[in-house]
Amino acid sequence: MNRNIVCIGAGYIGGPTMAVIAKMNPDRKVYVCDINAKRIAAWNSKNYALPIYEPGLVDVVKEVRGKNLFFTTDIKSAVKKCDIIFVGVNTPTKMFGRGAGRASDLQFWEATAREIKGYADGDKIVVEKSTLPVRTAAAMEAILNGGTGNGERIPRAKRVAESDALAGVGTGNGKAGTGIRFTVLSNPEFLAEGTAIKDLLSPDRVLIGGPETVEGRAAVREICDIYAGKDGKWVERYKILTTNVWSAELTKLAANAMLAQRVSSVNALAGLCEATGADIDEVARVMGADRRIGSKFLKAGPGFGGSCFKKDVLNLVYLCETFGLHTAAEYWSGVIKMNDHQQERIVSRLFKAMFNTLANKKIAMFGFAFKADTGDTRETPAGYVARLLNEEHVRLAITDPKAIENGKRDLAGLDGITWEKDPYKAAKDADAVLLMTDWKEYPALDWEKIFKSMRKPALVFDTRNCLDAGALKKIGFRVLNVGK
Repeated sequence: MNRNIVCIGAGYIGGPTMAVIAKMNPDRKVYVCDINAKRIAAWNSKNYALPIYEPGLVDVVKEVRGKNLFFTTDIKSAVKKCDIIFVGVNTPTKMFGRGAGRASDLQFWEATAREIKGYADGDKIVVEKSTLPVRTAAAMEAILNGGTGNGERIPRAKRVAESDALAGVGTGNGKAGTGIRFTVLSNPEFLAEGTAIKDLLSPDRVLIGGPETVEGRAAVREICDIYAGKDGKWVERYKILTTNVWSAELTKLAANAMLAQRVSSVNALAGLCEATGADIDEVARVMGADRRIGSKFLKAGPGFGGSCFKKDVLNLVYLCETFGLHTAAEYWSGVIKMNDHQQERIVSRLFKAMFNTLANKKIAMFGFAFKADTGDTRETPAGYVARLLNEEHVRLAITDPKAIENGKRDLAGLDGITWEKDPYKAAKDADAVLLMTDWKEYPALDWEKIFKSMRKPALVFDTRNCLDAGALKKIGFRVLNVGK
């Protein structure tokens, strides 16, 4: 087996992950493939105008691109060159047919599995990098090898589930008639956008799930070696955790669901703080001092967004329903319901604060990305709020340092929306500033200048609680915060 690596999928998972793998494994060749020629061209651009923004990413790509990191649309050639194949294709929420709105859409993932099978000319280790429902590895193994999953026992609950497409499939021994063997592993990513490069270079943990067979254990060791890096100087071995395949697949969903649940929980408490006069920042600070709880993800705000949390929680809801765990499904559904409610509350509070009418008023939205230090707008709270405001016939001026182009695409077709790179221009003649993303630039703005340019009474609704409310009030602003 050679040491070459290919990742199919050049998005938020494949690009940064493979760039860091190449950096930490200079003795390996690493390929990143995608059918989207425009995306690959951006990864290869001379001025490093990469298709995604992530702090530190350009520096890593500059260090390794053309040396041992290569971006290409030639998937066939890359699969033949590499014996280790990561799959990082998109698995969005399915919006049609059975499971619509909850289940993962696996059509791109399955198409990739069939491509790998068609192109492979020798034994391969296939590593799931995309977030996938538990037992997807068995389905991939069935496609690649014609079996149920490397000969492993299928849990009883999985066998009896009506939706189990593999319930009666026998174990396969490889690509029919060729003797080629595919070993399927799960290696979910736990990156946080905005800190992805830092997370990759110094991860809390790396999780590798493999079949409990001779081939499976050998394949897991191969992937462990990648994360150890050249001379074992990347990830310490005690941080590389190994499990069976099913546990690895479920852990990714479980981790994101738990983080999303914390966000919804603190926002539920924020509403109570507003009603009673308590301060959510003080409540969260004291709760977080309890080591059983901890301080992470206890920041009240407009709710969670991004490509993972909502999708993964909905996937968990669907899995619970599939296996008859209806109370559990209702519990996780509540996490999504609370998140949506938090964004609706933002508009409701604006409505009341602006004299119960928003029609034809100008609101400057500061920030459209779902969090700071990324241009990603997938499931951004700002998008949902913008649509609600548009229904109220608001004249909306949106500004963001990195997300304007993605935002224009997301809100295409909506009238009454303008986009401004300059926050001062966005705020000119506005009735209110609605801060939705806690970019570090915003607290440093000249708020006296902004106040003078706005219509009076001028309102600031800081949904991230990142501005100095006292200073804003001294200037003359009316100020709203979350949980205060």
